[in-house]
Amino acid sequence: MIGKLDEALQFHQTALRLRSERQQVLASNIANADTPNYKARDIDFSSALKQAMAPGSAAANGALVTTSPNHLNGKPATTASGAPLLYSNAAQGSVDGNTVDMDAERAKFADNALRYEAGITFAGGQLKKLLAAVQGQ
Repeated sequence: MIGKLDEALQFHQTALRLRSERQQVLASNIANADTPNYKARDIDFSSALKQAMAPGSAAANGALVTTSPNHLNGKPATTASGAPLLYSNAAQGSVDGNTVDMDAERAKFADNALRYEAGITFAGGQLKKLLAAVQGQ
């Protein structure tokens, strides 16, 4: 029974974890908007979710995920769940080399926050359906 419950909620858990990690990356971009030569980063959410939900992935099989693979063996920068950190394309370059576009970053931040809240709502609805099924309603 617990396995079925975990299986039913695994997608929501993975999606919310990735949304949270993306929110941290976007917040870091906003915090470094005035830092010279800072390059804005982002996560390709759809490909990261596909990778995390793949049957052999570390996140899907419950294996321990390291917090920074860069420190261990020099792989490209990733989030805690293994999603690759990509550089954002600058719409307009700046004199100091910073590629953060505050308007774009705020829009991405708000969009991601809204999608995170929607994910929580969907997971809550899934839990209510499972609870109703267990109670026989």
